[in-house]
Amino acid sequence: MIKDLFTNLAILVSVLFFYSQVSNKYPLQTKSTLKIKILIGVLGGVLSNTLMQYSITVDNTMVDLRHIPTILLAYYGGAIPALISMIMTLVGRFLISASVSSYLAILISVSGTLFALFFSKQNYSKKVKILAIVTFNNLVFSIVFSYLVSSLIIVLKVLPIYWIVSYLSAYLSFYVLAYIRKSQKLFNKYQTESTTDGLTGLNNVRKFEEVFEHLIKDLQTNEQKLALLFIDIDFFKKVNDTYGHSEGDVVLRELGLRLQQSTRTFDIVSRNGGEEFTVLLLDCPLNRANELAERIRKNVEDTPFTLHSGKEIDLTISVGVACYQETTKDPTMLIEDADKALYQAKQSGRNRVCNYGQ
Repeated sequence: MIKDLFTNLAILVSVLFFYSQVSNKYPLQTKSTLKIKILIGVLGGVLSNTLMQYSITVDNTMVDLRHIPTILLAYYGGAIPALISMIMTLVGRFLISASVSSYLAILISVSGTLFALFFSKQNYSKKVKILAIVTFNNLVFSIVFSYLVSSLIIVLKVLPIYWIVSYLSAYLSFYVLAYIRKSQKLFNKYQTESTTDGLTGLNNVRKFEEVFEHLIKDLQTNEQKLALLFIDIDFFKKVNDTYGHSEGDVVLRELGLRLQQSTRTFDIVSRNGGEEFTVLLLDCPLNRANELAERIRKNVEDTPFTLHSGKEIDLTISVGVACYQETTKDPTMLIEDADKALYQAKQSGRNRVCNYGQ
């Protein structure tokens, strides 16, 4: 018996570990989409039915850990996935055999699921919730099992082992999910931080270079145009020197926001360092890139930046523009060409847009 229950436990933990790995970006939550809830509810039902295939049968009564997946779903995902899993579990139980124990399994599953849904929303610690939910399920199962099994000796032999393994399974299941979710959260955080500028939320230079290399490879198989804007805030050092770096950060964040609002959703906006920004314009000819660059320049010139202190300051930007197939036939030269165009804009008096080779 112990061997069979531990087989249930091994299957349960293994499946949970695998699920946590493949659901990295979409972990089950009460706010998950309906599609995710239905899918994971079905998977929970499949897992419960799998556990029943390795159950112990005592007087036509099946002893296993099928209740654990539904408890997990009720705790993490709410009613929809839990009820789907419960219904699939009951259907699976009747497909194995239709007997008195099958009908009483309805009582165990329904009461256990409803209690889990109710108690998981109460204002208690996670440990108390898990303990109460598992204890309730164990109590209902024990009452039904004692009613179905005529031998008191068997009841006294089976139930203590069942309670121990049930508690152990619940603890390990919640522990595995919590541990993996925490690890995944940290991994996703570090992954985001490695490619995102912490100040503006835009792509950082590392992400810019990664995207640029990918786009260059794509250009080898298609004839699309690719434009690049190099943007630099004129005399930005004076902002930091006069108002402080914290106010300079306000300006950088605001410019990043304006760039996002001025470009298309699929264009690539990055902060490449300091006061320098870039915009990769996909499938964009030179004339349209110039129009966008001029619109951004005009917006910055005409709309003051409001600092934390409430003071409004006027700033300007210089923009260098390069376009694959128009200013250059070599896509690998776009960055260098746009940088040269920016230098030309600076040398020409700032607050202007210049094309490479203009």
